[in-house]
Amino acid sequence: MNTGTVAGIIACTMIISSCRAPEKGHADEAAVGAPLTALRPLETPAPDGSAQPQLSVAHDGSVILSWLEPAETSRTRLRFAELRSGRWSDAKTVVEGAGFFVNWADVPSVVRLSDGRIAAHWLQKSGSDTYAYDVKLRVSDDNAATWSETLTPHRDGTQSEHGFVSMFDAPGGGLGLVWLDGREMSAGGHDSHDGNGGAGAMTLRSTTLGRDRTLGPEQLIDDRVCECCPTTAVRAGDRVLVAYRNRGEKEEIRDIHVARYADGAWSRGTPVHSDNWLMPACPVNGPSLAADDRRVTLTWFTAEDNAPRVMMAFSSDGGATFGAPVRVDDGVALGRVDSELLPDGSALVGWVEFKEPGSEFRVRRVLPNGTRGASMSVTRVSSDRASGYPRLARSGNTLVFAWTEVAPGGGKKRVRAATGAL
Repeated sequence: MNTGTVAGIIACTMIISSCRAPEKGHADEAAVGAPLTALRPLETPAPDGSAQPQLSVAHDGSVILSWLEPAETSRTRLRFAELRSGRWSDAKTVVEGAGFFVNWADVPSVVRLSDGRIAAHWLQKSGSDTYAYDVKLRVSDDNAATWSETLTPHRDGTQSEHGFVSMFDAPGGGLGLVWLDGREMSAGGHDSHDGNGGAGAMTLRSTTLGRDRTLGPEQLIDDRVCECCPTTAVRAGDRVLVAYRNRGEKEEIRDIHVARYADGAWSRGTPVHSDNWLMPACPVNGPSLAADDRRVTLTWFTAEDNAPRVMMAFSSDGGATFGAPVRVDDGVALGRVDSELLPDGSALVGWVEFKEPGSEFRVRRVLPNGTRGASMSVTRVSSDRASGYPRLARSGNTLVFAWTEVAPGGGKKRVRAATGAL
């Protein structure tokens, strides 16, 4: 963990310790009710030692769970399994090897594209510096029986940071992806950049991978972004949306911006809401987008005015505009958000909340008019970095949840899952 991130964690801890008292419940919550009628554990093929879970949903409704697990002789495996009709497939291996860059917030992913192909990404060290690592890709045309050669989407050749990837179906076919790119920071390393004539700033970039496995041109989306907050990207009709945490040009304002891809080019990112969160370091807390054609939701964490909270907003025009934000958390939020749109137009939002004696992964349903349902706990989770980001995904009327269970005292880890019925 770099010194900037450590400073951010310390600052967030100070904010949380002095934050406002939890708000009283809203009158609407009882009327809307709890978001799920049932919640049950779902055993996964992920073994002891597994962590860094990620969920994605294929066009046929299957849910993919991916994770990292240790292998022999200090090696690491990226594996995944697919949930169909309530049963997981056997675990399949994307890649196994040494030199993985393993991070609690910057995790690999596996997605099934609309044409049936499977695409996977992970991070690989590229030099001796701690924060010199590259994004790596593999694609399978035969349901993971075989994989393509390993590809690197960025072509700058610098030993610098490349990560926090979001993958999506590219308009016109193929794979699209966005990532945080530290090529402008390489001269001074992670801890010395300032973006004002010094070592340079973190950037947000994008490219595509065609069916012939040819990489398209790289495009710069934003030339100054937060260094270690996850990104999120979705298809919304005929356009792509990416949300990320920006970094102010003059002041350290860390608000969430949205950029839009249409007709072969990205728009300039603009703030979805001017929180004006002045933060001296990266809070390691990214946003979440969910979309169903032109219906879109965006969820994020902010802590301006020493008040940490989870916010969300709806869009009915494909992400061109968003409505007024709604507060989602119960009063003492840690963030680490995820979200899904539900068939009736409402949204299910998940986040980590401090709850004595520790913290919980909680969910709440929010209606398009801003009415909040009652929140409920999915599971207790550690607030430490080792627990990472809990995940949620929807397939039909079934919700799937995944998280990293950490033994007390920071001991054994294992990916766990549960399902719930709407």
